[in-house]
Amino acid sequence: MNQVLLLIDVQRNMLLPPRPVPAAEAVSAAITALLERARAAGMPVIFVRNNGGEDDPDATGTPGWELVHEVRPGEFVVDKHTPDAFAGTGLAWLLPPTASVVVAGMQSEWCVRETSLAALGHGHAVILARGAHATYDDGGPAADISRKVEEELAAAGVRVTEASDLF
Repeated sequence: MNQVLLLIDVQRNMLLPPRPVPAAEAVSAAITALLERARAAGMPVIFVRNNGGEDDPDATGTPGWELVHEVRPGEFVVDKHTPDAFAGTGLAWLLPPTASVVVAGMQSEWCVRETSLAALGHGHAVILARGAHATYDDGGPAADISRKVEEELAAAGVRVTEASDLF
């Protein structure tokens, strides 16, 4: 099975000071390890970058907008303006029709959720990397929000797998 690693909004504004997500250190380590294993396996990698408005911490061109990991030759960056990384972007064209998509990144209940559901809608098998996605404590503890998203996505057909068990 061919797989593509999709790293959603792994940007400085959510993983580095001044306002990282509560689990930033652990999630960042899990994402970095996942990325390293994917690259070692020769797996295609696509980075999705959110382009916030001028007053947002991820406003285009600001330090918070920058990706945490360096993009290597042959890897792609998709810039988006909505939680669904397929909406108004070329993401669908970058994914082979039979590819399964391994999803990790920020924020669980927004962009991770919407992009995972959209990938299912495009006919892709989707694997969510548990431990490699996170959010803020908005409306409840971040860990609870991420867990609920995992349950919802699993019910929709996403396979939720420990990040350390992938690749």
